[in-house]
Amino acid sequence: MTFTPPLSLGAVRLPDLPDYLHDWALVDVETSGLTARRDRVLSVAVITLSPDGEQTDEFSTLLNPGCAPGRIDIHGLTPERLSGAPTFDQVAGRIAAMLQNRVMVAHNAQFDYGFLAHEFARAGLSLPVARRLCTLSLNRQLDPPTTDLKLGTLSTHYGLPPLRAHDALDDTRTLAGILRASLAEAAHLDVPLPLVPCPPRQDAQFIPKPPKASCAFRNPGRVSQGGPLVQGMKIAVTGDTDTGRAELLARAVTAGLNVMGSVSKHTSALVTNDSATGSAKARRALAEGVPVIDERSFLRMLGDVRPGTPHDAPAAVPGPAPETAVLAPASGTTPSSAPEPEWESVPAQGGSASAPVPAQASASAAGSLRPGGAGRPAKAGRLPRPTGPLSGRRVLVLGGSHPEAASYRTRVVELGGSAAVNLSASVTDVVVLPGGHQDRRMGRIAQLAVPTHEPDWLDGTVAPYEPGAFRRPHAPRTVPRGGVVDLPALRAGTPLSVTATWGSRTACAIDVVAFVLDNDEQVSFDEDFVFYGAPENPAGTVRLLTDGPAEQTVTIDLAALPPAALRVVVAAAVDGEGTFGDVGPLQVAASWGNVDAPLARGTLDAATTERTLLLAEFYRRAGLWRFRAVGQGYDHGLEALARGYGVDVAD
Repeated sequence: MTFTPPLSLGAVRLPDLPDYLHDWALVDVETSGLTARRDRVLSVAVITLSPDGEQTDEFSTLLNPGCAPGRIDIHGLTPERLSGAPTFDQVAGRIAAMLQNRVMVAHNAQFDYGFLAHEFARAGLSLPVARRLCTLSLNRQLDPPTTDLKLGTLSTHYGLPPLRAHDALDDTRTLAGILRASLAEAAHLDVPLPLVPCPPRQDAQFIPKPPKASCAFRNPGRVSQGGPLVQGMKIAVTGDTDTGRAELLARAVTAGLNVMGSVSKHTSALVTNDSATGSAKARRALAEGVPVIDERSFLRMLGDVRPGTPHDAPAAVPGPAPETAVLAPASGTTPSSAPEPEWESVPAQGGSASAPVPAQASASAAGSLRPGGAGRPAKAGRLPRPTGPLSGRRVLVLGGSHPEAASYRTRVVELGGSAAVNLSASVTDVVVLPGGHQDRRMGRIAQLAVPTHEPDWLDGTVAPYEPGAFRRPHAPRTVPRGGVVDLPALRAGTPLSVTATWGSRTACAIDVVAFVLDNDEQVSFDEDFVFYGAPENPAGTVRLLTDGPAEQTVTIDLAALPPAALRVVVAAAVDGEGTFGDVGPLQVAASWGNVDAPLARGTLDAATTERTLLLAEFYRRAGLWRFRAVGQGYDHGLEALARGYGVDVAD
C-alpha cells in the first residue's frame, strides 16, 4: 500500500463520520515519577475541542506537589519553579469542568488517567471521566510507517510543528494535531475508535496491597515424615491456630519458608489443627497428597530449619536448545550503543523450555508447547531470517472458516510475510477467501487500492514486493506459534511490553491477564496474578494497560523482577459466552516500553472451541530472558486457569 498523508479533519465530510465525532478534553501531565499511587502531578494542561476539531478552551498550570519533584533532568521542574504554584485541590474544580461530559484524550491515556484519578481522590473528589481515548493505542491500530509511536515521531509524521518535549501545554497542543490527523486516518481506514469506558474506581482495586517479600530460596519439595523443614519449602495454613495467624506466618517467613495463600501439588506441607476442617485448602491437600502438620509440630520444626538453595545459585540447564530466533545486533554491539541495530538470527544457547500446562488442554490444541509442534520434541537450531516472496509484506486474510483462514495465514508466514489481524496502513495485500467479498472492509480496501488476491495466489508465484513510498525502517521479527526469540540486554527502568490485539469489531469481550511464576510454575502469592480487577502486582513490576476494546498491553519490568520470578505468562480469556473460534486470530507483539516499534510480532490461530488462551511467555534461560509466542488454548474458563497456576480462587 502506498502511504498517503491523512486528510485534515476539516477536509472530511462531518456527516460521514458520526463514530468519530465527540467533544474532546485533551490532557497531559508531568509527574514526579511513574507510579500514580505514590508519585504526584507537577504540571497539567487541558485543551478542549469541539466535534469538528476546533479548540474551545485551554488551561495549564504548574503544581506544588508537596514532595521532591523527581527527575528534574527530564522535566526541568525544580522545587524553586514549583514553590509558588497552586496545589492540585486548588485547581481541581477548573479541570473537572473541562473534563465533564467529554472524552478524555491522552497519549498513553491510562497513565494520565491514573494520575488524575489519584489526585482527585486525594482532594476528596471523583474524576468526572466516563470514557477515554488513547492516541497511542489508536496509532498502534493505524500502524503508520514510523520507527516508533512517540509523540514527537507522530508529530513529524503528521506534518505538525516541532514540539517542546516534556512541556505539558506544548505536548497537549501537539496532541490536538495528532488527534485530528489520527481521526481522519481512522475514518479513512474504517478503524473503530478504541474508546475505553471509565467506571468509578473501587478502593480495593485502586491501590494495590504493599509488596510482599519474595522467598529467596528454591522449593526443595515436600516435608518428609518427621521433618526437617528446609528453607524455600512452600507452606500453607488453614483453620484456627493457637498462635496468632500473623505471628505464625511471620515466624515462618523469617525462617526462610515460602508462605502460600493456596495449596497445589507443589505445596511442601499444610499446617492445620483440624485436617477434617473441610476448607478448600484441606480438600486440595488431601487430593494432592500434601503432608499435613499440626501447629505444635510445626512450631517445633521451626527451631531447626535447614539451609536452602538460593534462587540465584547456578543450576544445570537440561535438554537441547529449542528453535530460537535470537535478537542480536548484526554489528556485535549492544542495543544501548547502537540505537538502530539491524537484527539477525544467531544460534540459541541454553536448554529447552516448555510452557506450563496448568490444566487439561482441549483436543484441538493438546500436546507439547515446544516449537517442534504438538507431541513432538523441539528441534535444535534457529529460526531463519524471514525470506521469500512475501518478505516485507503484511497480508490480511478475509473470509473462509476459522481453520481455512488460519491455514492461509500460516502460509503467509511460511512465505516470509506477516499476517495482519486488522486493516491498517501497513497492510500491503489482501487474500479473499469464500465469503470474504461480503466483509465490510472490502469497500475501504478498494478505495485504498490495496491489491486483492484469490486464494491460489499463495500457491503460485508471488511477484516480488515493490514497497514504493511505504517502507518501514525496522520491521519486527515475525514469530510463528511456538517460536522463541532471545531478548537483547535489558534496559534499566524500561519495561518490556507485550500487546495483544484482535479483530476491532469482535463482539466478544476479552480479558488479558498475567501470572508471575516461580520454578514450580506457580504464583508466589495471589497478588502476582494481574488482571482487570488488580491491574498491577504489589511491587509494580507487572501492569495491565487497558488500551481499548480490541487491544490490551501487559508491561513487565524484567530487570526488577525478584530472582524467584522465573517466568511471566500472559494469557487471554473470553468473558462470558463465546470462544476464541468466534474471536478469530490474535496478534501478540513485544517491544520496549509501549511506544517503541515491536521487536517481535506473531499471529496466533491456535484456538477454536477454547475459552482461555496462553498468548506469550517471558522466561529466564542461561542468563537471558526469552519471549515465546505460545498459542495454547483450553476449554475451561479463567478461574480454572488461575487455580492451575496456584491462585487461591474463592469457590
